[in-house]
Amino acid sequence: MKIAILGYSGSGKSSLAAHLAKKHSLPLLHLDTVQFLPDWEIRSDEEKTAIIKDFLDKNDAWVIDGNYSRFFLERRLLEADLILLLLFNRVSCLYRVLKRYRLYRNKSRPDMTEGCKEKIDREFLSWVWHQGRTGKKKAMYKAIAAQYGDKVKIAKNQRQLSALYEEC
Repeated sequence: MKIAILGYSGSGKSSLAAHLAKKHSLPLLHLDTVQFLPDWEIRSDEEKTAIIKDFLDKNDAWVIDGNYSRFFLERRLLEADLILLLLFNRVSCLYRVLKRYRLYRNKSRPDMTEGCKEKIDREFLSWVWHQGRTGKKKAMYKAIAAQYGDKVKIAKNQRQLSALYEEC
């Protein structure tokens, strides 16, 4: 089984991915760990591409969470047996980000590169509230749902996300 999880920042992609990978004994790749080196440095494009290509090529089954359209998005979506879109509203995502910050403050989350201590700054809050929700991003999710409809499940709130935990 191959599961791709996409959605807004703070919607619970990484937690769901970890749960499903453990439940089904699947290899797991958090794309944030590919994007970032310790201390929030950005990994080179060549290295990111090599890491993801290697993961996709070596695994017959997987769970991958994260958007990153430059990271073989089309291939991930084509190969996925299940695509989960977590499309929570802004307020819910902001609440979840703040809750996550309180839990992991000054520590690295399990789904993040070691050495990337949890932080909240103006840039990230702007991303959660506005920049990560552009018309282009919304259109991308809508297009994914339309193109891959039979294998797409969408959660827009905690009740629907809880149902995904049970169903998947």
